[in-house]
Amino acid sequence: MHTQLLFVLVGAALLGSLAAGAEAPTPGAAPAYTADGRLHPLEDYRQWIYLTTGFDMSYNPALRMDHHMFDNVFVNPEAYRSFLQTGTWPDKTMLVLEARGAESKGSINKLGHYQGTAMGLEVHVKDEARFPGKWAFFAVDESKPAPMIPQSADCYSCHTDHAAVDTTFVQFYPTLLPIATAKGTLSASYQKANAAAKNRMRK
Repeated sequence: MHTQLLFVLVGAALLGSLAAGAEAPTPGAAPAYTADGRLHPLEDYRQWIYLTTGFDMSYNPALRMDHHMFDNVFVNPEAYRSFLQTGTWPDKTMLVLEARGAESKGSINKLGHYQGTAMGLEVHVKDEARFPGKWAFFAVDESKPAPMIPQSADCYSCHTDHAAVDTTFVQFYPTLLPIATAKGTLSASYQKANAAAKNRMRK
């Protein structure tokens, strides 16, 4: 009798611990820096949430590339889940822009383009206590710690002036733009520019 009761109690404790383990939150991804302020490599970013892909996009009308390119955007899962609830990005958000060359000749492909080798990586980090403007850009080179792009660079003012949500180009993220619209988190500058663009299209 005592032996059977012991087995029941041990089994119940084991099931309880397994259930508790299933509900326990896993450690979240957060930006990590070297002593001199460089961003440590993000080796698992391709396991994050995929947001969108751009093709030959450029915000500079004078830029003329001699090749085609895809831009893939990923965000850490914790930030994504928060955005779904609030329509904006929480502290410690990390957005990764992965540039890949576009290929057209290979295997059985006869038309169009597919993604080739990686050509560059950029990370947009929100760290409110660390950066004066809350956000910073890092240009990643292979697996080395990445230096911060100086805040005098054009990318900062471009994102500030034209981004749909919290200095990020959510207007190009088709699954998130409706959420930001519904939550009322679209920036005033984006709404004004978007309304002007629609008016021009009507004329």
